[in-house]
Amino acid sequence: MVPEQRDALTELVQQHVGAGKRWSTREFSEVAVDPDTGWAPSKSLIGKIIAGQGYSVTPQLVSAVAAGLGLPREVVAAAAHFQVIGYTESELAGGAPATVLHRIGQRPPDAPKSRAVAERWASEG
Repeated sequence: MVPEQRDALTELVQQHVGAGKRWSTREFSEVAVDPDTGWAPSKSLIGKIIAGQGYSVTPQLVSAVAAGLGLPREVVAAAAHFQVIGYTESELAGGAPATVLHRIGQRPPDAPKSRAVAERWASEG
């Protein structure tokens, strides 16, 4: 089965950063700091991400975006994996991949486990 792929990490950032959103690129670059290394993406890198331009996905970027968005690192890492590698349908049925689908507004595959994850997420939110 061919992996499904989409710009999930980009979409997560686009939902919260940019004109008329929760943060400007400058504000987000100030709150998105990798807690382990202190690295933060530049305002221009955040601009590239929200514009959908090419950028390198690194462990530090994943950690910084997670910190900035207030999401578990595993969810942002799943989004990065989805963007760079893709997932098979069975991988999208639960855990962090299903959470990513929910966060970026795509309905997870119709499977009992993914429905349970989506329902749990909805009740927590």
